[in-house]
Amino acid sequence: MSVHPLIESLKGKLVVSVQAYPGEPLRTPEHMAAMSRACELGGAAAIRCQGLSDIAAIKGRVEIPVIGLWKDGHEGVYITPTLRHARACVAAGADIVAIDATDRPRPDGKTVEDTVRPLQQEGVLLMADCMTIEDIRRAVDMGFDLVSTTLSHNKPAIETTLDEGPDLPLLRQATSEFPGLPIICEGHVHTPAEARSAIDAGAWAVVVGTAITHPTSLTSWFKAALEEQGPQR
Repeated sequence: MSVHPLIESLKGKLVVSVQAYPGEPLRTPEHMAAMSRACELGGAAAIRCQGLSDIAAIKGRVEIPVIGLWKDGHEGVYITPTLRHARACVAAGADIVAIDATDRPRPDGKTVEDTVRPLQQEGVLLMADCMTIEDIRRAVDMGFDLVSTTLSHNKPAIETTLDEGPDLPLLRQATSEFPGLPIICEGHVHTPAEARSAIDAGAWAVVVGTAITHPTSLTSWFKAALEEQGPQR
C-alpha cells in the first residue's frame, strides 16, 4: 500500500489529542486552539481534536495537520459515526478524519464499509479507531490511511489511571502482521517512556492526550499520590 505524504510526515512522531469534556472550563474552541498551538510549539507533528468548532478554530491556529472527529453520543459507535459526521469534519477543515472502525451497529444502520467507501472516493484521508485485532485487520483490508489502537481499552480516557499503560500487546500483534503500515498507538500513553516503548514496538506514530492536555486528570494524579498512605514516621 502506498503512503500519502501527509501520513509519511507523521512517522516516528508525536500526535497530541487536544480535547476537553462537557462542563470543563477549557471546553471552548479558543482554549483548544491555544492548547494546540502550545503543543505545536513543543514539537507535536499533528493535532487530534473533536467537534466542528474545535476543528475549525485549531485549523486556523496551527500549521501542522489536524485529525478531526465528531463525537455524537456517549455509548456504542459515537466517534464520527456516520458519513454525514465525517463530511462535516472535512468541511470544518480536518486534514484526516478519524472514525470508529469497529463492526458494532452504527446509528444510521450502515456498515463501516458503507461509510468509508464514499469518503475514499472523495479523497478523504481516514484514520480507523479500532478495538481489536479483527478491527485492525478489517481496517487494513478497507484501505484506511491510518489504523489506531484508540478503542482497545474500551473506556473513556477520563477514566484512565496513571498506572494503566498503552496496549502494547495489541500494537505488537498489529505491527507484526502488517509491517511497514501506518499503525498508530493511541490510548493510555502517560509518560515519555511509554511513548518511546510504543515506537520501539513498531508504532508509526504515538497519540498522547490526557497526559499533555487534560489538567484535571493531571492534577488528580498528583493529588492521589500525595494522599497515598506512606510509611509511618
